[in-house]
Amino acid sequence: MKILGLFIVTALAEIIGCYLPWLWLKQDRSAWLLVPAALSLAAFAWLLTLHPQAAGRVYAAYGGVYISVALMWLWAVDAVRPTATDWIGVGLCLTGMAVIMLGARPA
Repeated sequence: MKILGLFIVTALAEIIGCYLPWLWLKQDRSAWLLVPAALSLAAFAWLLTLHPQAAGRVYAAYGGVYISVALMWLWAVDAVRPTATDWIGVGLCLTGMAVIMLGARPA
């Protein structure tokens, strides 16, 4: 559960770090949004270092959680309800993540 929570916080840091520049570029918001965006992306990079597995494995498994959190962001922030195929895709991604993380063996 601790690692899953860390993955979720990591995903939120990445999404926020990318969403704020998107607001600036696509919705003509203040360029000052780039400051918290940069901080959020720096936090994202730092959070990735806290995972106990090898970096490549963490990045691969993180992808499944990122997709899940991005879908929740779509629903909560963009007010777009995910479709059945969105949920199926998330299920497949999380299954893949579980195979990667639970099948990991020490080097």
